Amino acid sequence: MTSSPNPAQLDLRDPAALQAAFRAQGYVAGDALATALRLVPALQKPLLLEGPAGVGKTEAAKTLAAALGTRLIRLQCYEGLDAQAALYEWNYARQLLYLRSAEISGGRVDDGELYGERFLMARPLLQAIQQEVAPVLLIDEIDRADDAFEAFLLELLAEWQITVPELGTLKARTRPHTILTSNRSRELSDALRRRCLYHWVEYPTARQELEIVQARLPDIDAALARQVTDAVHALRQLPLGKPPGVAETLDWATALLYLHRDHLDTESIEATLGAVLKLREDQVLAAPTLRGVAGRGVAGRAETG
Repeated sequence: MTSSPNPAQLDLRDPAALQAAFRAQGYVAGDALATALRLVPALQKPLLLEGPAGVGKTEAAKTLAAALGTRLIRLQCYEGLDAQAALYEWNYARQLLYLRSAEISGGRVDDGELYGERFLMARPLLQAIQQEVAPVLLIDEIDRADDAFEAFLLELLAEWQITVPELGTLKARTRPHTILTSNRSRELSDALRRRCLYHWVEYPTARQELEIVQARLPDIDAALARQVTDAVHALRQLPLGKPPGVAETLDWATALLYLHRDHLDTESIEATLGAVLKLREDQVLAAPTLRGVAGRGVAGRAETG
């Protein structure tokens, strides 16, 4: 893998610069996605990446942080997530020890110290506004959180400050480069969408996915890499419960490499199928397609042999 461009010298005004930085990390970003990501630091606005699971939305945020040479702070959303869990909590165990120590020594308990920063445990959103250098803040799968958390997030994205009752209002030292992702399991509010830039992330083309496999796995045989990516794209045409994402493509190719397979035949597919299809029903549904893939793999090997 080639070395990444020096983040300090990364010129985001150059359309090709970010794509080159991403490619150095093994991420092949199309022109539209690269433009959307370039606008995040330029306009200081959040970017909402929406699309099917497994298309590389989360990985785009991780790669942006690497390209910019800054910290990635990730908030994984889930049903029932509340503002407190995303912001901060007090270290009650240490506070109790402090109170016990004061009691034993006969010292005076200082409320200001008891609720001072030494006992404050910052969660992702508070961490994001405390950084001296703007981090990439990834708010992952925002569609899993409920409407109440989304409403809270609107205020944060507008003001970039957090109020801790015991400490007052904490303003962002630098505004984070914020990426929100959604698999569209529920519809997001218009208010949230208006505050964000937007980009729909589709599955990569076969050519792009082949480039990703070859960038991440430079030792893979070119013919095998093409067979794997072509097979995955054939599988995505089926009505699967969980279509394979890019991560599954890479897992499948890696498994084949580990087992020293140089082509897709029936044996190699059966041995590694769990790397690409994660539901038994999908494996049964895909069997005819995979038999065709195996036949083409054997035929191609015979021709080259």
